[in-house]
Amino acid sequence: MKYQMKIYDDPDSLVTGIYDHLKDLFTSPLPDDPPVHIALAGGNTPRAFYDYLASRPEGEIRWNKIHLWWGDERCVPPGNSESNYRMVREKLLDRIDICARNVHRIRGEANPDSEALRYSKEIEENLPISSTGLPVFDLILLGIGEDGHTASIFPDSDFKNESTGYSMVTSHPKNGQSRITLTLPVLNQARRVIFMVSGGSKADMVEMIIGKQDEAIDLPAAKVFPEEGELIWFLDRDAAIHLNRQEKKSI
Repeated sequence: MKYQMKIYDDPDSLVTGIYDHLKDLFTSPLPDDPPVHIALAGGNTPRAFYDYLASRPEGEIRWNKIHLWWGDERCVPPGNSESNYRMVREKLLDRIDICARNVHRIRGEANPDSEALRYSKEIEENLPISSTGLPVFDLILLGIGEDGHTASIFPDSDFKNESTGYSMVTSHPKNGQSRITLTLPVLNQARRVIFMVSGGSKADMVEMIIGKQDEAIDLPAAKVFPEEGELIWFLDRDAAIHLNRQEKKSI
């Protein structure tokens, strides 16, 4: 499997680099272009990226063509401080001109099992479906946890690759909090997947996954490889500090 790796000096240049790489996706002015479907991530680096998107000059980003989805959500009300939706609303949605029908949040306040089914149906009704029966996102943004989880797929989650579900209910391994997350097959069906990672606290896990150490085989983040799409790791120097020179080359 092929992937690329891009390393930047600091979190600010990392965010700018991500936008520069994705700019055509956000700014294409062609009126007949199909909608662009993007699944968003939670976390500090995505937070900075959404802040950057909101700061772009008015009219630069074609928000009327972009549909925003969530890769995962905690099962809390949308106003809760732990809500990924709330973070995106405060950093991005409240600051841009985007139609409400283009914003597809996971309803964290609803019954988790019922909401996972409802969200899967909304995805099915709006996204193109591949020949394998899976939705095709144009872009999925991801981070990684210090335990190797991504989205809300944790190391002890039931994330078998043969599963064809679009979303599922998981629970945080330490506090038991319920989450709703896109499944690995959906992540791997995307046209483009971006891991955005900053900070030294993630450096050991980055080394384990990108270095393809045996310990990483069963980690969710290590299992993300789009079948036909593009996979890029965007890292700052602190997150990449343990990678050797060979690993730092784009592969």
